[in-house]
Amino acid sequence: MPRPKVSPANRLRAYEACLACRVTKKRCSGSFPCVACIKNDRADTCTPCKRKDRHALPRLSRDNRGGLSSTTVSVSESSGARSMAATDLNHSADAPRPDRHVTPQESTDTVADPGSPEAPHRTHPRMLRNLQGERVFIGKAASLSFLQLLRDTVTQYIGPSQFSHNVRSEDMLETETPRDIPVSIGDVDVDQQTAFIANYHIATSGFIHILSDTELSEVLSEPLQSSNNSPRAHRDLRDIMIAIGAQSYRSSSASIQAERFFFARGQRSAFDNMLENPSLGLVRVFLLMSFYMLGACRRNAAFMYIGIAARAAAALGLHLNDSSDSTPASERRRRARVWMSLCTLDLLVSSILGRPPATTILRSESPGNQFDARQKDYSLEASLLASFHMSQVLDEIIVRLYSDKTASAETAESLLGKLKGWSENLPESLRTPPPIDSEPFAAQERIIGCLHIACSYHFAVIIITRPFLISVLGVRLARLQRPSEVAMEEALLEDPAHSRLAGACKDSALYMIQTCMEVHQSGLLLGNMCILKAFVFAAALVLGFSIFSQNHMDSILDEAFNGAIEILHTLSQQSAQAAHYYEILTFLRNAIEQRRRLLQQAQQNNSPYVSKLFSLNHPRDQADAGNNAPTPASGSPDMTIPNGTLDMWSLMDPAELSSTLPAWDGMDLPLWDSFPFAAAGFQLPDRMNDANLTL
Repeated sequence: MPRPKVSPANRLRAYEACLACRVTKKRCSGSFPCVACIKNDRADTCTPCKRKDRHALPRLSRDNRGGLSSTTVSVSESSGARSMAATDLNHSADAPRPDRHVTPQESTDTVADPGSPEAPHRTHPRMLRNLQGERVFIGKAASLSFLQLLRDTVTQYIGPSQFSHNVRSEDMLETETPRDIPVSIGDVDVDQQTAFIANYHIATSGFIHILSDTELSEVLSEPLQSSNNSPRAHRDLRDIMIAIGAQSYRSSSASIQAERFFFARGQRSAFDNMLENPSLGLVRVFLLMSFYMLGACRRNAAFMYIGIAARAAAALGLHLNDSSDSTPASERRRRARVWMSLCTLDLLVSSILGRPPATTILRSESPGNQFDARQKDYSLEASLLASFHMSQVLDEIIVRLYSDKTASAETAESLLGKLKGWSENLPESLRTPPPIDSEPFAAQERIIGCLHIACSYHFAVIIITRPFLISVLGVRLARLQRPSEVAMEEALLEDPAHSRLAGACKDSALYMIQTCMEVHQSGLLLGNMCILKAFVFAAALVLGFSIFSQNHMDSILDEAFNGAIEILHTLSQQSAQAAHYYEILTFLRNAIEQRRRLLQQAQQNNSPYVSKLFSLNHPRDQADAGNNAPTPASGSPDMTIPNGTLDMWSLMDPAELSSTLPAWDGMDLPLWDSFPFAAAGFQLPDRMNDANLTL
């Protein structure tokens, strides 16, 4: 029976094929070494075919009526079996356009050239679906774009798995607006209100500092059931602060009800009255509502709220240095705090999602020495100043490193030099823990603030060096296919600058997780850490990719990777986003274990002269047994003893075993991941179906 016709829009075509695939008229993935050459153990000879005509011509494909029509290459977002090479060559953002002349240099900038001083960006922008099914943009600097690259790489080397073929891989996980919002809430006692406000200060420490001590006292002095004559901005601000504190508080029915009630009331009041006229209170309220939305797993809403706050700040001129004598010093300090907090949160959220920040144009219009002057004149919080200056470097990273098709090693080293200068100027209070006799809430606030700043620094290093890590690890994975070939070593050489930058990326991810584990083991993390969970996930993906690309175990990396999973598992109790991150990393850990089993099998079967005859924990497979071992009576391969130990499964009668195992429909994909179908050529019997599965 012929296979069904494939729509021309869903056909994958590589722009440039290798010489071997072109001679044999086989489909080529377009990467070098390509997927076919790696599979056929000829990666050392995989070179691009030289074309005489460098003009990119439109591709012709036959339509359903047999005619020829000009088509372009596109990749369906729902296609689950894309390879990493296909991803690199089929995205319109980086593919050569067929309507212009392509130079020899441009024809190779989509391929990782180990000898080049620049590394091409292998991550690409994505369009994911939100809750309403609308497509939303995720930039190539985002961790979700790096996740897709990692999924394609895992598929290329071990085949399909739950990590690479997750059904929610095309969805931007977000939670719906809660419907059971209480209409009213009982009196919140003073102790509980104090605890919520303290949690608010801890959760926002290092990122947001919009109220002085005097202003905070004025906001908190009003009763919760205040009259309509009280300042509306103060009431709305207090409601959002309580909601953020309750959101990060330990989960209970009382805290959940307080969180939903106070946020709904503050949000409703802000939209009813505050959007008509820009004010400093409007900027504060929408800034805090954006922070709350990040913790509520609604990142698109958080991104839009920051935009509203940025436009209000532009209308008020917060981005300008108002040094006139008519403006009181207290007012200038108030405006500076709000502006720096807005820029910090805006650039963090934009870098996590890979989207353009809302404050970029405003900051470009500001005088160059404005921020240094504010730091000298005003006694602002040290952590806020540190985060603000870090955000400036982070914005420069996105602009200079991710605006081109390739990442320059010189640019990366220049940016790392700026980060080093920033770290050397940090005050001692942000490098050392608080004294032992400190008040508990104050000590926790300072520790979390230092943690946020340290993780921001490590995250910036990861963003700078990740393109070079991808380039280096891609070369190492190809070399692992044929480690004994001398020609392979000569063909795939790592650029020394790229290797150094890739090592910095791995070390930065390792330091971040180790720092987070220290705070986690001390019991100081809150129940919901809206920015920290994104930092941990980005670092864990780097560690997972590094572990997957090795043919040996690294206990330090394994410990840090498992620590990241542990942190996200703890945060998943109150955060749906952390739960999703935890699920992804768990699937990645399973894929790493599967690759290790495949490598172990390949090493055991490497010698043509000797084989292992007997093992209690690892019975021989069909490849080791050869033709000397009899076929089991049931016709199925020998079963692997779970966990390497002799247990009840090996002692049961086959009929009893068949009735004990779950039905075919209940089998989950990880149970079949242990079959090395790609390496050993394992095939199921032809007559096996869902109804008469026999073991």
